[in-house]
Amino acid sequence: MTTVEIIFLGVYFSLLGVLGVYGSHRYRMAFLYYRHKFKLPTPKGALESLPKVTIQLPIFNEMYVVERLVESVCRIDYPRDLLEIQVLDDSTDETCGIARACVDRQRLKGHDIVYIHRTNRQGFKAGALENGLKLAKGQFVAVFDADFVPSPDFLTRTVPFFSDDKVGMVQVRWGHLNREFSLLTQAQSIFLDGHFIIEHTARNRSGCFFNFNGTAGIWRRDTISDAGGWQHDTLTEDLDLSYRAQLKGWQFVFLPEVISPAEVPVDMNAFKSQQHRWAKGSIQTAKKLLPTILKSDLPLLVKREAFFHLTNNMAYLLMVLLSVLMPISMVVRFQHGLYGTLFLDLPFFLTATASVCFFYVAAQRERGAKGWERVKYLPFLMSLGIGLAISNAKAVAEALLNQQSGFARTPKTGAEGKKAVTIKKAYRGSKTLLPLVELLFAAYFTGALWFAIDARIYTSVPFIVLFLAGFLYVGSSSLLQGLSGRMKLVESTPAVDTPDEQPRRAA
Repeated sequence: MTTVEIIFLGVYFSLLGVLGVYGSHRYRMAFLYYRHKFKLPTPKGALESLPKVTIQLPIFNEMYVVERLVESVCRIDYPRDLLEIQVLDDSTDETCGIARACVDRQRLKGHDIVYIHRTNRQGFKAGALENGLKLAKGQFVAVFDADFVPSPDFLTRTVPFFSDDKVGMVQVRWGHLNREFSLLTQAQSIFLDGHFIIEHTARNRSGCFFNFNGTAGIWRRDTISDAGGWQHDTLTEDLDLSYRAQLKGWQFVFLPEVISPAEVPVDMNAFKSQQHRWAKGSIQTAKKLLPTILKSDLPLLVKREAFFHLTNNMAYLLMVLLSVLMPISMVVRFQHGLYGTLFLDLPFFLTATASVCFFYVAAQRERGAKGWERVKYLPFLMSLGIGLAISNAKAVAEALLNQQSGFARTPKTGAEGKKAVTIKKAYRGSKTLLPLVELLFAAYFTGALWFAIDARIYTSVPFIVLFLAGFLYVGSSSLLQGLSGRMKLVESTPAVDTPDEQPRRAA
């Protein structure tokens, strides 16, 4: 074997090792969840009196969902003289007229609701929130994105936790209005269930930092101010503010039993755009805050979890490199009679592939899913995660290279279950050349699959099929949906996460 081949295999196994470490972190999250899941959060005491609350609704070109949002917020059970609602509209389309008319109707019904329109998007969502905060009357500020439908008891179940002066933010769990719409929305819902049910609960109850998710949460206004306010130097202003606030000593509370339903993207390009923003923003936040966190006197457990939390998306960059090297590694070892060394890939399977299965099955079990419902989507979940690697790796690279980009909103459709609705092309995800790259990777793994079968290297086939399926599905879906015009959703019975689908009592 040549020196180049030895170095090549060294790099390949190094990548496997690092990815294995990140994969094993899912086991750590599950361990912390089951260790602490009985630590149910309870208010410290009773509030002397109900505080004034401002609910902020940041929107940008949301003509399909803005009415639903405003109407649902106005149904929240709270004294009207103590509740202010701000519609923070940066829209440039028909949304402006729809939102303004909706606000006027609700004002006539006696609600303290205001419409605030900006003619520029300076700071994007963070800028809109900061601008609204200057005019807000409330001591506490709740935020809901355009696709959310908060339950009437949202404030009565979250505000009592602020009886503890140290609590700065309370986050509730996202539900999914259109979980049943397609295989893609099913997968996204499972991804989010894992994040909220397992990760958020584990981090919060073990004393580690966790983050406000940009919506479906309520802040103490003094906490926002003390942490430095909303800043827009990252694409994840929510993650950034969360860590700054917790570094200041503020405590956060997560309530998985309180569900705020929302819409997940039905379009692959919209989904990729959302994931790109989250991946890039997390790395930007890591670059901004990790040095401060690691130099602080915080416990090692908190520092370690903050590192994995903020840098987790680096795994996508490594995954792309692994995708290039995996088939070549198989060929090199086969040609040199080192076929038996393929067992060395087993730790990657156990720490990465198996950890995905364990993690998401656990989340679905805690959500209340039964038997086959817990596992039937797992192969697709793994393939989808691999297929997203190229888009998210690009996001990570942009963050590392300080390449700035605008806040690309996630288009909303108003879908609930499979309710019939037609979506304008302007409300679809943006088109890029990435689908062609993803399809090239699919072709690359098609060749690798042919070689593995021809050479009877059957132990490699399951891995190759996962990579091939992931890149083929993501690339072809992105390309086909990007070429189409309007999208018609098929009418069916809505399927919404309800309190029946809450985590079990221990969660």
